[in-house]
Amino acid sequence: MRARVLAMLPGPARKILGRSKRAVTEGGKTLAANVDRKRREAALPPTPEVPKSEVRLFVGPANFAGQGTTWARAAERHLAGVKAKNMQYAGGAYRFPADIEVERELLDDRVWQDRQVEYLTSGNYTHVLIEAGRPVFGTRFARNAVGDVKTLKEAGVNVGLVAHGSDVRLPSRHAETHQWSPFHERDDFFVRLEAQAKREGLLFNTFDGPTFVSTPDLLVDVPGAKWLPVVIEPDRWANDEPVLERERPIVLHAPTNPRFKGTEFVEAAMQPLHDKGLIEYRRLTDIPSEEMPAAMAGADVVLEQFVLGPYSVTACEAMAAGRVVVVNVDEDVRKHVSTVTGRDLPIVHADPTTIGEVVEQIVADREAHRAVAARGPEYVRAVHDGTMSSAVLGTWLTPGASK
Repeated sequence: MRARVLAMLPGPARKILGRSKRAVTEGGKTLAANVDRKRREAALPPTPEVPKSEVRLFVGPANFAGQGTTWARAAERHLAGVKAKNMQYAGGAYRFPADIEVERELLDDRVWQDRQVEYLTSGNYTHVLIEAGRPVFGTRFARNAVGDVKTLKEAGVNVGLVAHGSDVRLPSRHAETHQWSPFHERDDFFVRLEAQAKREGLLFNTFDGPTFVSTPDLLVDVPGAKWLPVVIEPDRWANDEPVLERERPIVLHAPTNPRFKGTEFVEAAMQPLHDKGLIEYRRLTDIPSEEMPAAMAGADVVLEQFVLGPYSVTACEAMAAGRVVVVNVDEDVRKHVSTVTGRDLPIVHADPTTIGEVVEQIVADREAHRAVAARGPEYVRAVHDGTMSSAVLGTWLTPGASK
C-alpha cells in the first residue's frame, strides 16, 4: 500500500522523501556510533596525570631493561625544572616498572589512539623521547614512529629519538665487521632484523632533531647520535659479599637472548671447568628482576656477552655488585668510553675462543682480578647512576642549565 502511494507522488516529492529516509537512517547510525564511542571512552584507563614543571618530558614506549623509566627519573633528579613520565606497552617478556602501562589490545583502538594524540599534542608535554622507533600512538599512523614524529612536531612538541640496539644495528654490516657476529646465518631472524634496522636507521639518520644511542657500538649505525648511557641504581646492587674467596668460584651467566649473548660458546667453555671442579657454573634463565641482586651477590664472576660488542645493563649491574665481569667489548667501545668519561672500563676481555682460558686465569690470579672487580662500583656510580645520562639529556632539555 505504502509503495503504491509513493508511486503516485510526483518525482520531486519521491526524491525528498527518499532523502529524508536516508537522513533518518544515517542520523541513527551516527547516534549509535557516538553512543558506542562514549562507552569505549568510559572503558579506557584514566588519563595519566600531567607533570607540573617548565619542562615536561614523555619517554616511551619501549622501556627495554627499564631504561625509559630510569632515564625519566635521572632527568627529574638532576635537571632543574624537569619532570617526566614514561610509558611502556604491556606484555613484554621482561616486565619493568613504568609510570604508564598500556595494554596491547588498545594499540589498534581508534578511541585510545585519539585520546593519546590529544594527550601528547595539546601542550601537556614540551618534549617527547621516542624509543627504538616505536610509535607512541599505537598503530594510528603505522607500526613505526614516522607518523608520530610528524604529528608531534606539527603540534610544536620537541622530539628526540633514542636507539636501544636491534632497532638500528644493521645485521649485514655487523656480520662484515665482527668475526663472531650472530648474523652470519642469513635466516628468517636475520631477514626480519635487517629490514627493521634499515627502516629505523632511515628514520634516525634523516631525522632533523636530537638522536641518542644507549650503547657506544650503535654510533656506527647512527653516526650523528650521542651516547646516552644506560642507568641503574647502584645501591640496589651494592653488597658486602667477598669475591673469589671460595675454593670453587661461582661463575654466572644470565642470558636474556642466548643468540645475542653467545651462550653456546659460554656453555662449551664452562661445562668442562665445572665438571673438573675448578668452578661452579650457573646459568640463570627467566629469573624475576627482584631476585637478580641476590643472584649477582652470590657469584664471583659474571659472563655477559661475547658476540655483539657492547656491554649491557647486566654488565653494569654486575660491576655495581663488585663482581669480576667478563665481556667481549669492541675496542672502539672501550676507546669511546675512555674519551668521553676519562675512565678505563673495568671489564675483563674474552672472545668466544678464550672464555675458558680467561676464567682459568681469573681463578689462578685472584688478587689481580679482585682489584678489577673493586673498580666496578666506582665506575658505575660515575657513568651509569644517571648523572652522566641526565647531562646528555640536558643538552636537549635544558641547554646550558643543570643542577
